[in-house]
Amino acid sequence: MPFFKRNARGVRDFNIYRGHAFYVPGISGTFTLLALFIAGYLLAMVVAFLLTTVFAACLGDAAIDADNMLVVSMTAYVIMFVPPMMYAGYKSRSNAAFGTGYALDSNHFGSYGLWAVALVASVATLAASVVTDPLTLLLPEMPDGLSDAMKMMTQGPLLLSLFSVSVLAPIFEEWLCRGMVLRGLLRNVRPVWAIVISAAFFALLHLNIWQAIPAFLLGCLFGYAYYRTGSLKITMIMHCVNNTFAVIMSRPESLRDADSLSEVMSPAAYAILLIVGAAAIVLFIRMLGRIPLEHSAGNCDPVENGL
Repeated sequence: MPFFKRNARGVRDFNIYRGHAFYVPGISGTFTLLALFIAGYLLAMVVAFLLTTVFAACLGDAAIDADNMLVVSMTAYVIMFVPPMMYAGYKSRSNAAFGTGYALDSNHFGSYGLWAVALVASVATLAASVVTDPLTLLLPEMPDGLSDAMKMMTQGPLLLSLFSVSVLAPIFEEWLCRGMVLRGLLRNVRPVWAIVISAAFFALLHLNIWQAIPAFLLGCLFGYAYYRTGSLKITMIMHCVNNTFAVIMSRPESLRDADSLSEVMSPAAYAILLIVGAAAIVLFIRMLGRIPLEHSAGNCDPVENGL
């Protein structure tokens, strides 16, 4: 199966998720995927413990360095998605012979084209990261254990950190939250509820309130982008931009210990940044609103006969 394939419009789309097109989960299917993700999380914790034990036995004190622990974390992260991916693949193969599927990755960009939408989406994602920044001031201080884990992911060896949060996270989380959950819900409930529920699902995956609240708001933006474009490429780019921004912002000494951008900017500059950020998000939403909808359930293209 080729990695890319041209669709009916002659535009190349991702072919890596084509095997899941015939599983269209509703509300009960969403809970099933969540349960399988939790099972994968528990399995990942066991694997992480075993890997850490093996490293400690073989390397001694060197086993706890940043490189090794980040490799353990990345391995555990991937394992979390194995149960829902296996289940979705099985259900899709079972349905392919007699059902209509819906592509996880379509290409509906109106008159703008992929790269114009991707550019504005990237700017809007950075803007959303800025606009959600004041929420950090309303939350209690992050526990030390969670704070250390976050620092390991964003402040570890640069290439490993970027591969973990800017490559792996967009691929797996967008597959599950937009490609599976939102695509399925759009066929079963009203679009606004599908977007909100999938954003809540996205928030739950982060397993802590400090990431969950911004993730919910970003999930709503990602979800609307997916609803209008049907493109997993766009939401993967948005996710990548958001996470890469977090890694970059964690590197300078002046920003590393700051809980909010308001701590390193003047009140006037911070207010202007928030206003400009909100305007960028509105511009992106209006841009998406001009993309024609092929169906009231969104722009995920139908797939027939397993093709």
